[in-house]
Amino acid sequence: MALLEIENLEAFYGRARSLHGIDLAVEAGTIVGIIGPNGAGKSTLLDSILGLTRTKGEIRFDKKSLAGLNPTQIVGMGIGYAPERGHLFPFMGVRDNLLVGAHTVPDEAEKNLETVYSLFPALRSREKQETGTQSGGERQMVSLGRALMSSPRLLIVDEPTIGLAPKICDDIASALQRMNRELGMTILLTEQNVNFAMHLANDIHILETGEIRLSGAAGELRNDPQLRAAYFGR
Repeated sequence: MALLEIENLEAFYGRARSLHGIDLAVEAGTIVGIIGPNGAGKSTLLDSILGLTRTKGEIRFDKKSLAGLNPTQIVGMGIGYAPERGHLFPFMGVRDNLLVGAHTVPDEAEKNLETVYSLFPALRSREKQETGTQSGGERQMVSLGRALMSSPRLLIVDEPTIGLAPKICDDIASALQRMNRELGMTILLTEQNVNFAMHLANDIHILETGEIRLSGAAGELRNDPQLRAAYFGR
């Protein structure tokens, strides 16, 4: 069953149209990757789901339309968002940054904190450290943790590996897999790192200049000649 359904979506910044007729379904319990070059419209697609852009078309979550809802209402429906580069509060500690994410579910804050610390044990020992003094990998962990604090059914993650070392990318991939397998969380992520997305996701959609050019199961697309030529140079 599709948890998230997008039909004929167009997105606009002013008069400029940045997404063109996007059709997309995210099945419950899966990990779906959106890959494409910088400027392809990946972040715009996620912003559209969160109600941050002007759109036309249909976006439904659990069969309910998101039209006309603001981001707080959308998060309250069960959609968590970890934006590119985190957008954390740099002079606040790890714990306080995490608690910001629980504003829609205050009664679940302590339980969700324990879940975050079980996924990212390093954060427990650094919970008073200001996030502005942390490494890029640690800030990404806080960003993902903050998104989990809202008890989401669907986790949306924008470019989780940008600027991170390969070892940290592996740690992020492991955490996302645990969220999916152990917590039953559906995940939609965008990536420029094709290998990361291919090895993590069940399904892949390739976005270029605001349009989906190719879609399919990750295992099938790994050997697709069009994809290999575009992204691997052969």
